[in-house]
Amino acid sequence: MDTELLKTFLEVHRTRHFGKAAENLFLTQSAVSFRIRQLEQHLGVTLFSRYRNNIQLTTAGERLLPHAETMMITLLRARQDVAITADQQHQLVIASTATLWDCYLLARFTAMQQQLPAISWRAESMERESMIRGLLERQLDLVLLFDPPKTDDLLVEHQAELQLLPVIHANSAPSKAAMQTNYVLMDWGTAFQIKHADILHEETRVTVRTNHAGIALASVLQQKGAAYLPETMVASHLQQGLLQQVADAPVIRRNLYAAYLKTADNREHLTNTLAHFRAVKV
Repeated sequence: MDTELLKTFLEVHRTRHFGKAAENLFLTQSAVSFRIRQLEQHLGVTLFSRYRNNIQLTTAGERLLPHAETMMITLLRARQDVAITADQQHQLVIASTATLWDCYLLARFTAMQQQLPAISWRAESMERESMIRGLLERQLDLVLLFDPPKTDDLLVEHQAELQLLPVIHANSAPSKAAMQTNYVLMDWGTAFQIKHADILHEETRVTVRTNHAGIALASVLQQKGAAYLPETMVASHLQQGLLQQVADAPVIRRNLYAAYLKTADNREHLTNTLAHFRAVKV
């Protein structure tokens, strides 16, 4: 099967629009439509239901989606494996959420690149379910996440503890009561939600809900709000007096875990990489 057809299918699914998909793929809209028809004829199914300004996957399209993603990732990885330079001995595909990259992992990742020059890296930002599926399908080598997957096929190792500080804008009263009037609710995973419910109750006025720490921090600073944010992200803002830590609200600690396949061919290499990760000082 022509991989360009699958690439077009994935882009139409992502944009929900034939015209936008055509722009992103540098094609005409008629070329995108023709490719989708070719793919549908090849498979003998209809992949999209087309309504006015609303393009949705059919049941057959939903079934094709994970296979198309897997095939494109496999092709990309094959190209990268072939392209590894003579001074690089391994390729490592690592994934985490966008928020963890922003607030904790990025600085450590760049330091590890310098410490481990023999590795050809690929770094991905994904949701938790996609990461676990990627591990099980051998499309990813290593993932880092808060809530560890519970499956016998994976090894899970504790890597670090993140401190989530209750912070509020410098112009507000640094109290738990003040936090409840203009609050930014960050999604830090299931364990956080349970602890958080005991601290700030239903009467809290939530102005923004997000799973991206950068958005949460910007909202707190611009809207004079409050949130639970990582110490690594807010330390400089606390020092500059832009934020205050709320004294009568507890710090919430979240454990960060690494997961990889028990049967991974490069298991020894992964454990060595994780040892470097834990030792990084930033």
